[in-house]
Amino acid sequence: MTPRELIDTAPVPGGEPLRLFRRGGDYMIVLDRNELMNSRMSGSEEALATMTIDRLAGRAAPHLLVGGYGMGFTLRAALAALGPQARVTVAELVPQIVDWARGPMAALTAGCLDDPRVAVTFADVAEVIAATPRTYDAILLDVDNGPDGLVRAANDRLYAARGLAAARAALTPGGVLAIWSAAKDAAFARRLREGGFAVDEVTVRARSNGKGAMHTIWFAVPR
Repeated sequence: MTPRELIDTAPVPGGEPLRLFRRGGDYMIVLDRNELMNSRMSGSEEALATMTIDRLAGRAAPHLLVGGYGMGFTLRAALAALGPQARVTVAELVPQIVDWARGPMAALTAGCLDDPRVAVTFADVAEVIAATPRTYDAILLDVDNGPDGLVRAANDRLYAARGLAAARAALTPGGVLAIWSAAKDAAFARRLREGGFAVDEVTVRARSNGKGAMHTIWFAVPR
């Protein structure tokens, strides 16, 4: 078996460090013992983008907020599906994630960060959401393995009632809040509905070939 090689470590404000590993041509981003991302498993992150954009049909120049960059699967899928007038803001808390995208994972990144439709801000996505009311046609969140603060405890506020209210306020009328999760969470789905959202819960495969574990995406639209 090809050994796993540690490429770099990145500090996370208020959390444990992230580590980038490479095994052959594959990359992994790991938190403690949890593998958060793997370059071989992109299907559900791509679906986060494409299924959200499907729900924005008819908007010629939508503005999307993506938090955070990860390995760029969601961003690349969004750019492929969006027209030339669209805009995508990426909120990334850890600058080294983008350094990895431009460095060891440049081939995987495929230039998406240089697309003129893309703006990257190095900030907590919760703070970006709170500071920008009625701005985004869609907010796509994939900053943890689900609706709890795995990467850092402060992320819990994204999924609490106050965080959901802030996301609702940041959306344009009829906008979509889309949240990725490695597993179902009935309590969170209920919290979305109690927060005034109509919720569509979808399960998708982890891999783009339709194989792998089942992941969950919630698509929430303010009622």
